Order: sequence, then C-alpha cells, then structure tokens
Amino acid sequence: MNLGLHSARPRRRPSLTPMIDVVFLLLVFFMLASRFGVETVISLPLASGGGSYSGPPRVVEVLPEGLRLNGLPLSDAALPEQIRRLTDSAEDIIILRAGAEAPLQRVVTVGSALRSAGFSRMVLIE
Repeated sequence: MNLGLHSARPRRRPSLTPMIDVVFLLLVFFMLASRFGVETVISLPLASGGGSYSGPPRVVEVLPEGLRLNGLPLSDAALPEQIRRLTDSAEDIIILRAGAEAPLQRVVTVGSALRSAGFSRMVLIE
C-alpha cells in the first residue's frame, strides 16, 4: 500500500538569493546613512557686555505710512541726510525698528537706501 509519504523527488533547498538581496540593501542603506566627513568646529567669540553709549539715538522706525527718525516723521528722501547729522562716521550703528504692519519689502528698501548712502552697520529689531 502506497500512501505517498515518501516521494521520489529530492527536497528543494530554499533559495538564498532573496536573503542576499536584503543584506546588500541593508548594507547600501547604512553606507548612505552614515557620515564619512570630518566635522569642523567653528569657535565663535562669546558675547560680552557692551559699553555705554552717550551719543544721539539713531532709531529709524519703518511704518506702513512712512518713516520716523527718533519718533519724528521723516520722508524717504530726507533719511540719509538726517542720519548723517546724527552720526560721526559711516561705521556708527543705526537701529531699524520694523512696525508690526510694515511690509517686509519696505524694511528691505530702507535698509538698502541706508547701505547705498554709505552706512554699513545696521541692527534690525522688532
């Protein structure tokens, strides 16, 4: 009586090709995910307390309706001349304060106008 428990065919071995593919994919993934470069450290100077300032204030407020220099209304054309009266050199710091509703392009335009007038040091505050 033949129950078919023993077959004449030899047993098939499982294929190792898919496992090798997975191993190579993992190898490629970890090679791409790792860092090969050397990190460089940039040493930055620590902030220190600034000295006291005794000169005239130079605060330019940029508002949607116009400009103000130290709280007084001012036209765009008169800004460089008025700033020159308050500064000793072009290296003096000018503070730009952007109003809450002032468009960003207006702030950039005022900064560019001051830069083209020779002033290179500006601080933008909120």
